[in-house]
Amino acid sequence: MKVLMFGWEFPPHITGGLGTACYGLTKGLMNNDVSVTFVVPKAYGDEDKDIRLVNASDENLDVKNKIFQEYWNDLEYIEINSTLIPYAGEDEYYRITRKHEHHSKENESVYSKNFSFSGKYGASLMDEVKRYALIAAQVAENQNFDIIHAHDWLTYEAGISAKKVSGKPLVVHMHATEFDRSGENVNQQVYDIERRGMQAADRVIAVSNLTRNIVIEKYGIDPAKVFTVHNAVEPNDKKEFYGIERGVKEKIVTFLGRITFQKGPEYFIEAAYKVLQKDDNVRFVMAGSGDMMNKMIKRVAELKIATKFHFTGFLKGSEVDQMFALSDVYVMPSVSEPFGISPLEAMRSSVPVVISRQSGVSEVLNHALKVDFWDIDALADSIYGLLHYDGLSGMFKSLGKIEVDNLKWDNAAANVKDVYLQLVND
Repeated sequence: MKVLMFGWEFPPHITGGLGTACYGLTKGLMNNDVSVTFVVPKAYGDEDKDIRLVNASDENLDVKNKIFQEYWNDLEYIEINSTLIPYAGEDEYYRITRKHEHHSKENESVYSKNFSFSGKYGASLMDEVKRYALIAAQVAENQNFDIIHAHDWLTYEAGISAKKVSGKPLVVHMHATEFDRSGENVNQQVYDIERRGMQAADRVIAVSNLTRNIVIEKYGIDPAKVFTVHNAVEPNDKKEFYGIERGVKEKIVTFLGRITFQKGPEYFIEAAYKVLQKDDNVRFVMAGSGDMMNKMIKRVAELKIATKFHFTGFLKGSEVDQMFALSDVYVMPSVSEPFGISPLEAMRSSVPVVISRQSGVSEVLNHALKVDFWDIDALADSIYGLLHYDGLSGMFKSLGKIEVDNLKWDNAAANVKDVYLQLVND
């Protein structure tokens, strides 16, 4: 079976869990005898050589092909006035305005032989999304495949255009919804793109039952075509950070993720304050970046816990492994988390975790402490318990490591392959 897959990022060039999930799933599919051609807006040359990547920036359009002219005119031009990334919240990244204009300068760009994609989430993102859909049509016309698979809303237009050209079935993967990013105050235009992609799809894959319910209830998608496939985690056999010297005597509690509304960083800080009232032999680390960073720094200062609190900025690759090696407890207090791979990454490093019940990953983990994100007292008690009761933390370390080692991408990929086979055999 051959799959034409569209993504927006691919390791090592990622901003969060989306690229990590795409990589793990692609490798898992290959291990399940599925051939994958993965299309990205921009490839850098240092990606995994075992995976066939198509760099959209290298593709030449046949400007005489009527398909591209018609599809270009069918798309609306949307301008993004600030930075946009897949999972971030409304306050962090966007104010979107719609323009119904195709003036001469815009039309001239259509006739260029190829487009140079930045592959980033900057001011021209939606313009790149639009052009990416054109490239998708070109790639689909030139490739031999059985299934189209589009990851997250940024690539849904590409998936739709590939389906129009090829007539092959489309699977869209919902990694996060607009309701996860923005709560009930959704951006209507992003919501519309998500809904359009799922309506056009033959199957929708949700990363958790939590996400599946949102897709059905909030977007009105037919439940019969929405399937849950939980994410997994890449195995990590690296020994380089085992026994790493900390440089501090205190125990370390870590939050690692985007510092945005969705991730609940304020609840982590309030819980940290409560823990420190009982035990000041603890340091708290907030690793990540986001629109709430300055607000969180200010709150730490107001609570007078700055000497026990550290902001590292965005961590990636081996820096993440090093941070987990230094940690005694990992906390993910997300307000709305479609899945959440980071607790799995912590557990594979033998770090006990506290996660919110409002997360997809809570559906698959038994050896993790689960609290409601808003319950600061329960969050603080869970952190304190893991720090002070060796029997409790030891159990979660050992059993959690075993549990997460069994959450393999090969198994998740086998479930995705089953979705493919249903479509091919229909």
